[in-house]
Amino acid sequence: MISRKLIAASYEPIVLSILEGAATYGYDLIKRVDRLSDGSIRWTPGTLYPLLHDMEASGLVKASWQTASSGRERKYYAITPKGRRTLARTKGEWLRVNAVLSRLWSPATA
Repeated sequence: MISRKLIAASYEPIVLSILEGAATYGYDLIKRVDRLSDGSIRWTPGTLYPLLHDMEASGLVKASWQTASSGRERKYYAITPKGRRTLARTKGEWLRVNAVLSRLWSPATA
């Protein structure tokens, strides 16, 4: 498992990255994160839904009720233009951090 502190710093960019592809509902987000991380990141509804609420209040995502193929009403989340700008900026920040850590941890610097 990955440390909670590290995962907490990645919540927003993970959600925005998934929503960049298509709108989806909360439970699907939980399943996709689990699958994409090979089970090393496990979110619960108690973790995800407050995050989605905060992201909606910040204008990063918008929510709408839609009828799923099962006939059930679900709240779908979609990335907003502000969310796309935030994701682009955040991607750059994460890539810079990754580059620094890669240099620090490469065998040539050891």
